[in-house]
Amino acid sequence: MSHRHKSKIEKVFEHPISANIDVKKLISALEHYGVEIEVTKKHKVKLFYREKEFVLSLPHDDHLSKDETVRLRHFLEEVELTPDRIQ
Repeated sequence: MSHRHKSKIEKVFEHPISANIDVKKLISALEHYGVEIEVTKKHKVKLFYREKEFVLSLPHDDHLSKDETVRLRHFLEEVELTPDRIQ
């Protein structure tokens, strides 16, 4: 199962930027790696990891936009939750 979680994180770092990242599966993978998730009433998700917070807008079609994917990638790099650092 861990390999599936890692593959979801890897999709965030793909080049070219992936346009079909399933948000629910990605959130599950992030939780697997210790990210705390809080869903807000304004159709957003707050991610908490290593004393950092990131707000992700939930898409209406269950897939992240390319802009949100890039924003998330920068956050994951900042907190060092990248494919080369996770198992």
